[in-house]
Amino acid sequence: MAEMITRWDPFRDLVSIQDELNRLFGRTYGGAEPTRSSASGSWAPVLDVYETPDKLVAAVELPGIDPKEVEVAVEDSTLIVSGSRDFAQETEEQNYHRIERRYGAFSRAIRLPDTANPEKVEARFDKGVLTIEVPKREESKPRRIEVKATG
Repeated sequence: MAEMITRWDPFRDLVSIQDELNRLFGRTYGGAEPTRSSASGSWAPVLDVYETPDKLVAAVELPGIDPKEVEVAVEDSTLIVSGSRDFAQETEEQNYHRIERRYGAFSRAIRLPDTANPEKVEARFDKGVLTIEVPKREESKPRRIEVKATG
């Protein structure tokens, strides 16, 4: 029986230490946890967050993940995306030479600004990308004030 080869990542321990420090300071000073990971191999999908005049948008790359395995929630002004990707056994011989894709549970947390309306969050999954839209509250949207001339 062939022995499985695992990829050595020299920065994994540094990232794990940074995640733990972020989690510690986040808990102490009220910030959100950017990722929840451990040395057991959990991972964090990459994401982009941007803002338009009407909403905040998060695009999370989740290739190969069934949308049923993904959960989106809002807790205490924090948007949380979590789920898992199972190891896909693609060969019967299990004779892998390299495994670079990450498997297991994941969780990402994004602190929402006060301008966000967490009651109207929408999420859609298309071609391996989860797009989450958080509309802004009406009172926080920019509005034009007419200047009236007097006299």
